[in-house]
Amino acid sequence: MAKMTLFSDGGARGNPGPAAFGIVLKDENCETIFSSNRYLGTKTNNEAEYMGLIAGLMAGTDKGASEIICYLDSELIVKQLKGVYKVKNDRMKEFWKKAKELERDYKKVTYVHIPRTENKEADALVNEALDEKNGI
Repeated sequence: MAKMTLFSDGGARGNPGPAAFGIVLKDENCETIFSSNRYLGTKTNNEAEYMGLIAGLMAGTDKGASEIICYLDSELIVKQLKGVYKVKNDRMKEFWKKAKELERDYKKVTYVHIPRTENKEADALVNEALDEKNGI
């Protein structure tokens, strides 16, 4: 049984605007076993956050995780996934549903809100993807 940690982040420059996500997957020894980022085109910040989480949950399954702790700096997304907040936006409902479907691939999924300062690796990957797309 592999327990992994996921740090995911999504961001948009403008809302909506050019968007990307970054994910960092770590094993039980806090060693990075997978990281990725992707430019998403024009999306909202929340769409990018969900897309990063979904990509991270899929990566965890691919790497054999049975338990995963997901760290996000989006309080809204964490509270929606924990059932504290309802998902009212139709587009967000689709992302929420996909994340909930992916949870079924795990024995246990935990969502934790962290400050942006504790999500630097994933955040850097977001900015890297945005900068590359914009030729910076």
